Amino acid sequence: MVELTVNGNAYELEAPVGRTLAETLRLDLGLTGTKIACGEGHCGACTVQLDGVPVLSCITLVHTVREREVTTIEGLREHPLIEAFVEADATQCGFCTPGQIVSASALLAANAKPGAEEIKHAMAGNLCRCGTYPKIERAIHAVASGGEGH
Repeated sequence: MVELTVNGNAYELEAPVGRTLAETLRLDLGLTGTKIACGEGHCGACTVQLDGVPVLSCITLVHTVREREVTTIEGLREHPLIEAFVEADATQCGFCTPGQIVSASALLAANAKPGAEEIKHAMAGNLCRCGTYPKIERAIHAVASGGEGH
């Protein structure tokens, strides 16, 4: 049995040895906002937070997550980054967006006013095949400055 706290809710479930956190979130808990793309920890689409720190859930075994708080994109529904990404047109195809927002929210929680280089560094592990990096950065700047995503 695995006991998890995800987005403030406690869960107890059976998970086979070797089950990843991403698989558990999607298959066992129905939290499909976390995407699995590369499955090897290279792209960042599967990013969630463990105790506020971004991690790649496709390479994190669920059994290693005990006694830690998992935050997924579903737990960030009310975060101002959601609207900022829309306003900045930073979603393009949208596949990487959940991981991008999860990483960006962790950055802003750690540093409410990051500079351009800090944003680039924090977001380096999240790939966007559509190339919307300038718009993603604009959305993060907008939230950091308290403005809109334009």
